[in-house]
Amino acid sequence: MKRAWKLQDAKNRFSNLVNEAQKEGPQIVTKRGIETVIVLSMKDYRKLIKPRTNLVDFFQKSPLHGIKLDIDRSKEPSRKVEL
Repeated sequence: MKRAWKLQDAKNRFSNLVNEAQKEGPQIVTKRGIETVIVLSMKDYRKLIKPRTNLVDFFQKSPLHGIKLDIDRSKEPSRKVEL
């Protein structure tokens, strides 16, 4: 399970790099010893860009969905504030 590739090795063995990314997960490519890019399988990439649940869906899936909340405003006059 190789996770880091020197740039020259990645270029020379690109199909191996792609196969490893598909089987083993993200593969790092280094340039002059510095981690420069990462090769991901399409499956892993789609997980990263998958839209998050929106707020409405979040509340609809909540275990508290359907509970009646008291959201009525008080009819009492506001308190006097000295300015």
